[in-house]
Amino acid sequence: MAEEKNEKVIPASNKRRLQGTVLESKMQKTIVVQTETYKAHPIYGKRVSVRKKYKVDDPQGLAHAGDVVVIEECRPISHDKHFRLVAVVKKGE
Repeated sequence: MAEEKNEKVIPASNKRRLQGTVLESKMQKTIVVQTETYKAHPIYGKRVSVRKKYKVDDPQGLAHAGDVVVIEECRPISHDKHFRLVAVVKKGE
């Protein structure tokens, strides 16, 4: 059914997957992705947005700044790279 609409099908995995926006792509094989989640404030209970940055392996250089991407946890590739690029969901400007 997904093949008829020409949608990208991402295979299932046990690893943690996150969706975020690419902030930087100045390095050769690395991009910086910012994710946004929500947590409850410990005292007031209000939802507060929490942003976190991840360095992601992008060997082909597919993603650029402003793109929305899906990343997946993997083995440590370098000192601070523990995620790899799975798909570019939406191209930025």
